[in-house]
Amino acid sequence: MNADSPAPSQALSPGARRPSIAVVATGGTIAGAGTGGDGAPSAAYQSAVVSADALLRGVPALNRLAALRAEQLFQIDSADFTDEHLLQLARRVAALCAQDDVDGVVVTHGTDTMEESAYFLHLTVPTHKPIVLTGAMRPGTAPAADGPANLLHAVAVAAHPGSAGRGVLVVMNEQIHSGRDVAKVHSMRLDAFASPHGALGLVLEGQPRWYRAVVRPHTATSEFDIRQITGALPLVGVVAGHGNMRAEIFEAWVAAGARAIVHAGFGGGTVPDYLKALLPALRGRGVQVVRAARVGDGPVIRNANFDDDAAGSVVVDDQSPQRARLLAALSLARGDDAAAMQQAFWRY
Repeated sequence: MNADSPAPSQALSPGARRPSIAVVATGGTIAGAGTGGDGAPSAAYQSAVVSADALLRGVPALNRLAALRAEQLFQIDSADFTDEHLLQLARRVAALCAQDDVDGVVVTHGTDTMEESAYFLHLTVPTHKPIVLTGAMRPGTAPAADGPANLLHAVAVAAHPGSAGRGVLVVMNEQIHSGRDVAKVHSMRLDAFASPHGALGLVLEGQPRWYRAVVRPHTATSEFDIRQITGALPLVGVVAGHGNMRAEIFEAWVAAGARAIVHAGFGGGTVPDYLKALLPALRGRGVQVVRAARVGDGPVIRNANFDDDAAGSVVVDDQSPQRARLLAALSLARGDDAAAMQQAFWRY
């Protein structure tokens, strides 16, 4: 049987070694508990209060899939993730993947910034081993809580040999998404995560079934190795496009020390006329300008509706503004100029 094909059964053959999966817990709704008593709505809960060990104990079927080891790296709401947390998470996941006795890593994470952490790991952890992020839209105390099933499916995907070499994965609601392009697209529903190019696969009868693969560089083939990032990430700001924008917001990022600013423009990254002189001026002061689209899907075309060549600005391919911020920071961290940064956006 091809490793990409679903196995006929979850059960391991007698005497077979269970894959060793490290579970790194960071908090989030999957580690949340209700605060409003019986019958309270699922939105009434406190995030990040259930320990990593308790999460695993709550899903006994996990032990049939893998030999698990859990650690509590953070216990925070994912809205509180900073670049320092991202760096610490990537370094820890990379260290685990480098161990011979670890076959894969599952990261439990809050859903608000899961897509950003997944993308950062996708670009920076040099491994072929499966790395899978999962979380929950409802706390464990809510009716029809989704966390236990998501965790079970995440471990099943991480433990399956067909998951190797596919980059960082996000498993939610029985779907397997790539860390490159998955996004949270709904605030409440269980199917809150989607990918503009479609899911990579599904979890069917407890096993991954694959339908596509990501061809852009990632993990072991990425140039952005977390082991080469020794300091803090360069500060990169994001300015959301809207009617009646203010130049002062850009200036505030410059004053804060931003080395690049992502302009999340209208449509295909459109810049309003009253800001068209500002962006090249920022570039002249040593601040890189990256044009993205606030719509969150679709590419931005260089020199379309704005003269990027004259301004010295960079355009994203189809990276969302929040992903553009991370890729720009990684590009700056290795000393890229505008031309090299543009190549990075087209390559990744």
